[in-house]
Amino acid sequence: MEKPSSSLKSSTKVKASSDANTSLSMLNEDILQNILARLPAVPFASAACVSKAWNSLCNRILSRPKLSSALSLNPSLPDAVNEVVQRVLSEPIRPHFAIANTGTGFCTSKTLRLIRQSLGSNIPVIVTVANGIIGRDAVTDEFKEVKWGALFSGFGEETYAKSINEGLVLTVGYLPGLKVEAVPLRRPQKSSQAPWVDNFIKDIKEYSAIASGRQFPVGIILFGEASSDMKLVLEKLDYAMPLDTIVVGDERGSFDFVPKSGNDSRIICSKRGNVEAVALVFAQDRDRSLGTIRFHVALSDGVSTVGPRYKAASVRANSTDCATWLTARREGQQELLDGQSILLDINNLLENHIESPDLYIGVIKHRKFSTGAEKPMPRTCVAYHGIVGGDEEYLYVDGIGIKTGDFFQFYFSDPNTALASLTKVHEALKNITLERNSKSCKGDEDNTANVFGGLIFACYGRGESFFGRPNVDSSPFLENFPGVPFSGIFCGGEMVRPCTTVIGQCEGASPSSCCLHVYSTVYLAMSYTPPSVED
Repeated sequence: MEKPSSSLKSSTKVKASSDANTSLSMLNEDILQNILARLPAVPFASAACVSKAWNSLCNRILSRPKLSSALSLNPSLPDAVNEVVQRVLSEPIRPHFAIANTGTGFCTSKTLRLIRQSLGSNIPVIVTVANGIIGRDAVTDEFKEVKWGALFSGFGEETYAKSINEGLVLTVGYLPGLKVEAVPLRRPQKSSQAPWVDNFIKDIKEYSAIASGRQFPVGIILFGEASSDMKLVLEKLDYAMPLDTIVVGDERGSFDFVPKSGNDSRIICSKRGNVEAVALVFAQDRDRSLGTIRFHVALSDGVSTVGPRYKAASVRANSTDCATWLTARREGQQELLDGQSILLDINNLLENHIESPDLYIGVIKHRKFSTGAEKPMPRTCVAYHGIVGGDEEYLYVDGIGIKTGDFFQFYFSDPNTALASLTKVHEALKNITLERNSKSCKGDEDNTANVFGGLIFACYGRGESFFGRPNVDSSPFLENFPGVPFSGIFCGGEMVRPCTTVIGQCEGASPSSCCLHVYSTVYLAMSYTPPSVED
């Protein structure tokens, strides 16, 4: 047998050496990426600055959006902030925004300062005081729904009870392909409501146009001040925004915030006035397109109708107390009814209920809306007003904006209705994971819409005391998306759009818009679909 020539041997050795180096290089790159992916956020950020190769690997690791959240019930504010920050930064993430929700025992301005020290000053941060918090404990990893003022059991053999109002949940998001900013709703001194709401909508549109070239953002997370009435704000937002702009939030809390620093914030900081609300605005980034981030909303109702429809006969608005006094007639009848007579009829219908439920009226409002110099257009919406009481003169309800001739119907808090609607929410969220891009899927599971995080806004009246067992409101997320980060709060008014309803209307009537709910839970799920192979 002829022996191979020396040149052939040399060529074979060179090829083998080259293959080995290539394999070793590929192996080293895979190992390095695996190591970088396990780093906490701060050393990960430092590693991205080592070289172009490392930076490329870090960008590959963070090629998809990410949400991270953590909850702490530590009564020490610095310790609680430290616990949640360490947890949310325990994996690679480049924060684009942060939301912290606390109890009344924590100062919002101090919380804001501590969080900015940890996350930096170049992202929008909102700190709110909520009625309770929802999330996974930063230390124990236990999932919790905590309402302030609830009884808290100790650990180990010792069990004790106390009223808690100290703790927070922190949510940090990284959303490549979107830009995020905090836009305040400012009310100048001695100004009527309509112009400053119009200015707020104008600010949102201007920011979205700067960020994306489009007037309308992808989504808005809205937080109102404790004394504010957000009905008109939501009605105008609902009128001004297209249906694919998602709005969720808490009507009443107290908050502190800082916008993102930089040129994008020039419209945010140029106006003065009392801040009535703040909106975290998510706009498409005109400079980046890395797949599609979508916001999905679902609503769990918690109220049922009772009694006939009524028509407001006389209406007196008390702007000082933000309340309305009214009399009414049953639909189709002429007898004028005072508050005492109306409530007696409703309570008689509810006498079989074991516990006395909370009562509301749902008012159907036919109004004309416009923003700026636009021609006013007719629109039908539904607004809930809590029942304060009634006497031989008037029925007293929370809020203003009711007019003579408006129809309304009574609603009561009902856990059975809430449980039934939670089943529908569960199915709606489940369907998100089944959505596919028909062009890019082609059987590739990687192109399925992936839910990477979410937020919950639940009425303070719900929770364990309402359902008789814990974590019911969180169950649609926990069961559909195990391991996916999400957090939430208990609210003083749950905001969501788009959401249509036929509340209090005759069968066959056209749907009415209802953006501010009672005894409900709002779910915001964020999903990501990678770019198609053809892109």
